[in-house]
Amino acid sequence: MQFADRLDKIETSAIRELFKLLGKPGIISFAGGFPDAAMFDVEGIKAAAMAALTEEPGGALQYGATEGYPALREQLSAYMALKGATVAPEGLIVTTGSQQALDLLGKTLITPGDKVIVESPTFLATIQCFRLYGAELIGAPVDAQGVKADELERLIALHRPKFVYLIPTFGNPSGALLSLERRLRMLEVCARTGTVLIEDDPYGDLYFNAPPPPSLLALSDRVPGSRDWLVHCGSLSKVLSPGLRVGWMAAPAELLSRAVMCKQFSDAHTSTFAQATAARYLQSGRMPATLDNVRRVYAQRAAAMGAALTREMGDAIAFTPPGGGLFFWARLTGANGALRDAAEFARRAIDAGVAFVPGAPFYADHPDLSTLRLSFATADVARIAEGMARLGKALGSPA
Repeated sequence: MQFADRLDKIETSAIRELFKLLGKPGIISFAGGFPDAAMFDVEGIKAAAMAALTEEPGGALQYGATEGYPALREQLSAYMALKGATVAPEGLIVTTGSQQALDLLGKTLITPGDKVIVESPTFLATIQCFRLYGAELIGAPVDAQGVKADELERLIALHRPKFVYLIPTFGNPSGALLSLERRLRMLEVCARTGTVLIEDDPYGDLYFNAPPPPSLLALSDRVPGSRDWLVHCGSLSKVLSPGLRVGWMAAPAELLSRAVMCKQFSDAHTSTFAQATAARYLQSGRMPATLDNVRRVYAQRAAAMGAALTREMGDAIAFTPPGGGLFFWARLTGANGALRDAAEFARRAIDAGVAFVPGAPFYADHPDLSTLRLSFATADVARIAEGMARLGKALGSPA
């Protein structure tokens, strides 16, 4: 059987492959980027589903518009307005998770050989998706304040990319938070150079203490011309339920119309029942309390993981505590002769009953083999303490 040449450019997800090893009894996993199912507002979602079936059963169960269920588009517009971003309902489309938005962007923007700049590191599925469509990916380095603005501006001038893709708020896997100054500069640079800027924002609501800076979408009003080059992707997966598969994309009208055309060929529309349920949930007013609970629990777990990493591994590991999101991004330092190879550490960790993801797959180029990603979302404080103790033994004694 002969397959499309484009499949030669990608590999199976390293994270999905790792999940095959997790059947071992008693294993503690920090590998997945999942929200904790215990945080789902089951009663609220159940009530929203019943309301959808009671109030408009035909609309919830019938085929729908490719652009999205009208009531949900209105609720998403209002949801973003609460965070300072003005988007009319017709200025966004509903997607089957924000990952479909990335696929639609690949279909509509990438011609094989096009250059695309991504953060280094960045979301693994983004690397796979854009490579599938033939993009040449270029990594822009990241620090605790997000992508380095000077270097990104240099790369834009050097490569003239088709677009730039960023996760500016608690990025996956870096956990980095792009500063307000850098956000404004990125908008200015992309407006001045005519470079499409894609903002992926699945974690922006998951802050622990102070709210993050406004989204690029919200800030675009401050930078003349930037809205013409800005795409914003959002999702309810991390804050409400991944199973609903509800995401959205706001973009300039010309791009949005082409994305709708490609979505018609792909799935006709996102599940109308899921959209109707999400619309009723947002309308119910339960989201603020849900977010308060999620933030409180994840903040406790993040603090526990940070303290345990330092306690169990000392100078052998370096990290910046995240201010939100789901992840710790860490680097093995090799202090006092400790292990520096994250892939080898992952193998030892599995033997010790713990799973995490080595960092190399998250790089589009020049991977740092000493990096790793740890998710605190699905383990309670006690399991985090036990898992970190196991990791400490697998790595060696702290300094």
